[in-house]
Amino acid sequence: PGYFRTSQLTEKSDVYSFGVVLAELLTGKRPIDMERAQEKHNLTTYFIMSMKENKLFQILEPRVMREGSLEQLQAMAELIKRCMFMNSEDRPTMKEVAMELEGLRKFSKNHHHQQAYGLHESK
Repeated sequence: PGYFRTSQLTEKSDVYSFGVVLAELLTGKRPIDMERAQEKHNLTTYFIMSMKENKLFQILEPRVMREGSLEQLQAMAELIKRCMFMNSEDRPTMKEVAMELEGLRKFSKNHHHQQAYGLHESK
């Protein structure tokens, strides 16, 4: 969004774009889709509105829902939302994004390992 005001690409505009790409991957939807309702033409708006309305899991690709835990998907969605903040100052850096994604990846590996070997924590 800042690019339209300043015509300059920055690290924070790259973070925004990366957030849009991640949202595309999770939802299987294009960034702009005129076939969606007017307030949902823009994937950024559609994604964030769905989160606010607790409908995130309704817009995710079924394959994504099968492959990730609800905690992972929620954490990923929160990261994507932060990447797409309108105010670039509020967005994380790419390094922070990479660290969070790595943490989610490690969580995924560990979670799947525990499931495969029946190593669940007892409560």
